[in-house]
Amino acid sequence: MDNSKLHKITLPFPEKGDRTVWVYVPHHNDGEKLPVIYMTDGQNLFAENPSPYGSWNVEKAVENEMLETGKACVIVGIDNGNQWRDNELTPNTIGTVIMPESMDNYTKSEGEVFDDFLMNTVIPLVEQNFPVRTDKRGMAVCGSSSGGLQAFFAGVEHSDRFSFVGAFSPAFLLYSEDSWRSYLMSKMRDDMPYMYIYTGNGDELEQQIFESVEMLYDLLPEVFYPYDKMNEVILFENCHNEKAWSEVFPDFLHTFLNL
Repeated sequence: MDNSKLHKITLPFPEKGDRTVWVYVPHHNDGEKLPVIYMTDGQNLFAENPSPYGSWNVEKAVENEMLETGKACVIVGIDNGNQWRDNELTPNTIGTVIMPESMDNYTKSEGEVFDDFLMNTVIPLVEQNFPVRTDKRGMAVCGSSSGGLQAFFAGVEHSDRFSFVGAFSPAFLLYSEDSWRSYLMSKMRDDMPYMYIYTGNGDELEQQIFESVEMLYDLLPEVFYPYDKMNEVILFENCHNEKAWSEVFPDFLHTFLNL
């Protein structure tokens, strides 16, 4: 019997009212604990909950992976705050935010608030109520654009919790190279997570992001990030949109579950 299901949960988000969190649990055996990926922009992840921007179709990716390898995982998608999205997915800890003219929505960096919501509200609830693993190897965090930046931040800040990070088209360009160098040098530990960093180059915004991804990827060895935990994926023709991220997600999923 297929016991897969998409659950909808409402949780209080600091100062912004209720926030929807989606939990997709694929088919599993009774008593089985599955790996779990915590993801930003929950509105755009599930075909069952379509968004105007399109869907990553993560359920289908999990189903296909299960058919091909017999492995699957739970997906937890945290909705963004709509008009607050850019602020809540932009950490202040990394350094002073650079405001490109094309990005006028950043007024107050609040990534630390979202990070606290993820670590101290969402994850405990998921671990208490769903069949997920709680060990580091069984936990990943993933997102795109500002969500990719936030996922990268979460992985670095909580290297004791997450073994894999999916940073898709991450907004690394919001900080200077010097800010990144200082921040990363201060965070290096013995067991950093595997960094799966993807970028396209197919439109103006993605070209800017491509340049900042190249900068940061070159910087990682300089700050002694382990070579065997760095993976840069470039699809030059891809633009900055859900269609591109949905194409990349199955490879990230496969890498997380099988590496």
